Amino acid sequence: MIFNKTNNQCIDIKIIHADTFFKRFKGLMGKKNIDFALLFSNLKDSSIHTMFMMSEIDVYFLDENNIVFEKISLKPWKFHKPKKQAKYILETKKDKLKIKIGDCLDFI
Repeated sequence: MIFNKTNNQCIDIKIIHADTFFKRFKGLMGKKNIDFALLFSNLKDSSIHTMFMMSEIDVYFLDENNIVFEKISLKPWKFHKPKKQAKYILETKKDKLKIKIGDCLDFI
């Protein structure tokens, strides 16, 4: 579950924590039905790709205060490097979440 502190709303979605190299490497590759959000942490680099993905995704880049500083929608087979290093990256199916740049999030 995600709690958006900015608008005091709970978003009822399962969070899968990708906190190891293998989990981050696999990410959403090959997934057809994305009914969850993938939270990346322990990042050395914030660059992402959508190689081998089956659908378009939304990607949220968060700073050390859990504030969204960048959001992008990516189709399969694309690359993206955010304007600064992220502390966390949140990925899910396109248009699944109503989160905006500047929102402060908490993961429950």
